[in-house]
Amino acid sequence: MASAAPSGGCESATVQYRIVGADGNVVGADWTSQGGLYLWKTAPGTVEVRLAPGQTVGDGCKYPVSLAEYTTEGPDWYTSGRQALVDKATVYLTAADVASTDDAKQSWQKLSVKTPDCYGQIDLYGDDVTYDGGTGEGHGPAPYEPDGVVTPYHLIAAWNGGEKACTPSTPDSPSPTPSEPTTPSTPTTPADSTPPTGTTAPPTTPNPSSTPPTTPDVPPLESTPPNTPQPTPSDSTPPLAETGSSAPVGLIAGGAALVVAIGAGAVFMAGRARRS
Repeated sequence: MASAAPSGGCESATVQYRIVGADGNVVGADWTSQGGLYLWKTAPGTVEVRLAPGQTVGDGCKYPVSLAEYTTEGPDWYTSGRQALVDKATVYLTAADVASTDDAKQSWQKLSVKTPDCYGQIDLYGDDVTYDGGTGEGHGPAPYEPDGVVTPYHLIAAWNGGEKACTPSTPDSPSPTPSEPTTPSTPTTPADSTPPTGTTAPPTTPNPSSTPPTTPDVPPLESTPPNTPQPTPSDSTPPLAETGSSAPVGLIAGGAALVVAIGAGAVFMAGRARRS
């Protein structure tokens, strides 16, 4: 089992989770570290998380765990197509979240996301990156099955499902006449993500070898960025011309004088040739 060192650096730790309903009761299996892409039979609205018992977690060690909801183009990974992030929640587990034998009444941290109303995917994963296709700090590539983009990384468990295709939302007010400018509402999925009419049914027997890998072992949060030295000006820019006392001024001046003397001699010889 993974553990975190009590002194020095923090190592990976094993996460346990369970789904709870609106009434707080457990839905399905109780605490588990088992992963898988088709483990959850229903969309998990709220997930409780903790660190598995028997681990030594040092002070200051933190383990991010996130739950993210996406709209998809189909009801399983193989037909999910281009995904769009809808909702995301993150908690940070510490030594206080390690399970023990006498914690029956202890409350655990919870992650909640919106319940999908169309084809969607919900991922439980072990970092705090937002996998929405953004390029800034804290963002990562959105899941995209045709190109093999198997994000989120450090995936623990996931759900795919839904009963209908996701379509762009429509305004409540009547549609304007064709002569009026229109402003389309923001779609919940990319414009090209709605499956075309007559799409073939998804495969009934998934190919396990092509599903995203899962693991309950979560890497620790890096508290500080790595200390990467910045390049000095001499490493990134060419040197300027030397103008100080160490520059070869005498050599440059001597060369200039020689050029002037040669030019004057040429003029003198040309004059004598004309007189003769």
